Amino acid sequence: MKTGFIILRVSALRIWFVWLLVMSSPAVFGQVRLPRLISDGMVLQRDIPINVWGWASADETVEITLNGKTGKAKTGPDGKWKLTLPAMKAGGPYQLTVQGSNQLTVNDVMIGDVWVCSGQSNMVLPMERVKERYPNEIAQAQNPAIRHFFLPTRYNFQGPMDDVPPGRWEAATPRNVLRFSAVGYFFARDLYEKYHVPIGLINASVGGSPAEAWLSVEALKAFPAHLATVEKLKDSSYVTRIQKSEQKAVREWNAQLHRQDKGWQGETNWTDPTYDASRWPTMQLPGFWEDAGVPKGNGVVWFRKEIEVPAEMTNQPAKLFLGRIVDSDSVFINGIFAGSIGYQYPPRRYELPANLLKTGKNTLVVRVINTAGKGGFIPDKPYQLVAGGQTIDLKGSWQYQVGAVSGPMPGTTFFQYKPEGLFNALIAPLLNCTIKGVIWYQGEANTENAGEYQRSFPALIADWRNHWRQGQFPFLFVQLANYLPVKSQPSESQWAELRNAQRKTLSVPNTAMVVATDVGEWNDIHPLNKETVGKRLALAAEHLAYGDKTVVFSGPVYQSMKRKGSKISLTFSNIGSGLVAKGGGELTHFAIAGADHRFVWANAKIKGNQVIVWSDQVPNPVEVRYAWADNPDGANLYNREGLPASPFTTSPYTIRP
Repeated sequence: MKTGFIILRVSALRIWFVWLLVMSSPAVFGQVRLPRLISDGMVLQRDIPINVWGWASADETVEITLNGKTGKAKTGPDGKWKLTLPAMKAGGPYQLTVQGSNQLTVNDVMIGDVWVCSGQSNMVLPMERVKERYPNEIAQAQNPAIRHFFLPTRYNFQGPMDDVPPGRWEAATPRNVLRFSAVGYFFARDLYEKYHVPIGLINASVGGSPAEAWLSVEALKAFPAHLATVEKLKDSSYVTRIQKSEQKAVREWNAQLHRQDKGWQGETNWTDPTYDASRWPTMQLPGFWEDAGVPKGNGVVWFRKEIEVPAEMTNQPAKLFLGRIVDSDSVFINGIFAGSIGYQYPPRRYELPANLLKTGKNTLVVRVINTAGKGGFIPDKPYQLVAGGQTIDLKGSWQYQVGAVSGPMPGTTFFQYKPEGLFNALIAPLLNCTIKGVIWYQGEANTENAGEYQRSFPALIADWRNHWRQGQFPFLFVQLANYLPVKSQPSESQWAELRNAQRKTLSVPNTAMVVATDVGEWNDIHPLNKETVGKRLALAAEHLAYGDKTVVFSGPVYQSMKRKGSKISLTFSNIGSGLVAKGGGELTHFAIAGADHRFVWANAKIKGNQVIVWSDQVPNPVEVRYAWADNPDGANLYNREGLPASPFTTSPYTIRP
């Protein structure tokens, strides 16, 4: 009996504790709550009725006041409420008050234009990543009318979520702007400079995400394979099992690699500047160690270089630039750990404290872990040590030694890339928010399936418009930039096929496309030139969203072809004040083929508002391609306003699924 009494008493205590938690929750006492997006510093959309929404207890009346306008709403049984305030002109800052059983105040509210920034990593990429390229722009970013709300990565397969992940509105300052989407900031800056209207950017983008992750379950019904995946992922225990199993395998792989790494063994490890590395072989960096003769395989390779540092570079902060490294690296200077980056894409820019470098000989050691494919240092990136206005070039001969050899790291499932997950978690919570439009930079993740993208991307635009219930709002998107090594001959290209699918999406009403095949980098999927992209998006917005029909907002876009004997005549839209070969000279990157579809480089000449294409090798041409390559570097068909022509093929064929 005594034991039973104790059990009953513990159970009673648990029940009391649960009751206390429930009774102390806001809903029980009718505490009005607002979504995270409706918070200090927010921007609300001008010139159309404004939605305000939130939660309270059932049947509670909520009153909202903003800029002299008032609205009331009553919650339903689920505790949700929503009301609409009259349309307002641009202005602010205002105070928004919410009155229910409690009162809330939202300060510093601006009325302006709200743009959703979405897509994958090239939209995510913050100003911090391009700070060396744009130091003046960052220093001058002092504009309280440009504001940014970043949504951290989150996914959900159980259904649409009510609220966004934790975040906050930030006004553009030299410090805050480092967290802004770089494309988004330059887009907003140009719009503000022209219209002087507050601009709010809601950054809902996730690196590496394919289009299907941003589709709702309704839209996915047109894609049965993805819909089947969605059904499977609704089982959260299934997802958890996979995650735990894969995380365990990766931990064990790393642990085994660490145990086997000879660099950590012995009385003196390889980070120590006193270690005798005189017998280590050398290789030229940047480069890949497999190309230098190191046997194929993954694992750890250590790199070591002794550098002479003049006194003028010591006793002050320094910066170490190590380009990009595949895949992860740990850096040691004079035996002291200086920093680490865990995956291949970020630029290596290490801030060094004033006391780390010394006059004379310094030892730089880089431990590189390669998880799959070739490991090494990406060419054509900065490799240098900078301090006191002086620079030491680090390219050239380095010593190296293999620390451990392993098979590839076990793969992991990126659930944030699975169908519907990002729509539910990041887009669904925004749907009450009235917006001006969307800017979109994505497609790299879908290059292996351009045929499907030709259907899924227009489906995404329609899906978002259907859910937002704001009609055909402007949807502006960026065509893929040039990337990967340049090829000397015409060839097939998945990137070109994806660009063509994007070009065809222009048939969707109220859309515009920015061409970016002149701003990319062959060795970086994240090119640094985000200002040009932002400016071109702003031009598209001026035309499409702000009604300025005089602005030339696009480069030439292929419309039709006509064969005349052995030549093909091409016509274009968006020629502005005329077609030009940028920089003068002959047009480049045109290829032509006959019925055998074997493409050769072609002659191309501007004639009025057309381009005439021919080749003596193809007497009976049937098809022309322009800039059809992963990296059509140097493609030079532009309009006189300086905007590049979109890559295209004249073939009406359906690209492979």
